[in-house]
Amino acid sequence: MKKHIVIIGGGITGVTSAYALAQQGIQVTLIEKNRYPGMETSYANGGQLSASNAEVWTHPSTILKGLKWMLKSDAPLLMNPAPTWHKLSWMTEFVAAIPKYKDNTIATAKLAIESREHHFAWAKAEGIDFDHKREGILHIYRDKKGFDHAGEVSKLLAQGGLPRRAVTPDEMKAIEPTLQGQYYGGYFTESDSTGDIHKFTFGLAKACERLGVKILTEHQVLNVASNGQTATVQVQHQGQTETLSFDGIVICAGVHGRGLAAQLGDRLNIYPVKGYSITVGLNDATSQACAPQVSLLDDETKLVTSRLGADRFRVAGTAEFNGIDLDIRADRIKPLVNWVNQCFPGVDTRRAEPWAGLRPMMPTMLPRVGAGKKANVFYNTGHGHLGWTLSAITAHQLAGHVLAWSHANLSPAGPRRLAQA
Repeated sequence: MKKHIVIIGGGITGVTSAYALAQQGIQVTLIEKNRYPGMETSYANGGQLSASNAEVWTHPSTILKGLKWMLKSDAPLLMNPAPTWHKLSWMTEFVAAIPKYKDNTIATAKLAIESREHHFAWAKAEGIDFDHKREGILHIYRDKKGFDHAGEVSKLLAQGGLPRRAVTPDEMKAIEPTLQGQYYGGYFTESDSTGDIHKFTFGLAKACERLGVKILTEHQVLNVASNGQTATVQVQHQGQTETLSFDGIVICAGVHGRGLAAQLGDRLNIYPVKGYSITVGLNDATSQACAPQVSLLDDETKLVTSRLGADRFRVAGTAEFNGIDLDIRADRIKPLVNWVNQCFPGVDTRRAEPWAGLRPMMPTMLPRVGAGKKANVFYNTGHGHLGWTLSAITAHQLAGHVLAWSHANLSPAGPRRLAQA
């Protein structure tokens, strides 16, 4: 008899997890609080499938920049100085992970390379149109210091199996002719690509349903529990509260996973790191011609770009440590618009749709994938700024953990409703 697993969270990690489990013959129910999958952090990110962005942030320079920019409201990295125990514990573990910077960067690159093959295969098999562009990603640098650091990062990426090449300003112009400004040099990763994460997530969710996954949308999870053999989830839907029972549970709830993990007896030190994006409508021929086709990553400003079809241009980035807060601040959006005006002056930015999302980030910058303390509790979360890039491989890893547990426990409890109010 099949095991029945419930997945909490219908973002990119929840949906990829559901797909990977369903492919292995596991019965899956996915619970999502919004009306559609992929409506929060998986809605309007930078759009990059970027192994070249595998460098983890646990580098001494990150601490120095955070202190320097603390009182600058438009800084690429902004830290709310107000202390909380959660923030302090996260920062302490972040600093403790600095000695593993090189190892974790190499490990992340390896995961990203393996993940992309799953992404491409799934999209092809399921016919998912997500504005995929395989034009590579160009990292741009305005000074020698940034360029030299990128050279050291490239050595680590190469150890992870990712080739990328240094390019001169003239070569940068040939790769992306629309880019304006003065640059010291760049690094180009031809194997990276871009697309619309929301389209991918929504399309894969439809594929999950075709594989038999039951998706419960507009269901707010109130409580979760497990005794090691049965997992229960209390949900609220259309004013009604009920408790559902399953054989096992997977937490893919992004920044909300920390609280759910605590209910299950696990410590999951995820911190919400806010990022912003704008989606610029390319509504005239001039804007379409002046917007880049190749994806960019500006390391100085911490901004990334992706061209989404003919008429959309996404710019995203920045990192804000301010707890669970989705307010869209004008002083954080303005630098994104200004960057487009400076680098691509021919693009009309009158229609720039702002958005904010919360990256679920672990102090080590590596995702948490695998079992919890209870035998039937699993996690696939904490992917930080590489949620889409790493989601397919971590879903594959999760399926391995669940299958191992399933084969060792052949007496399923079976899904059932326990209570309704």
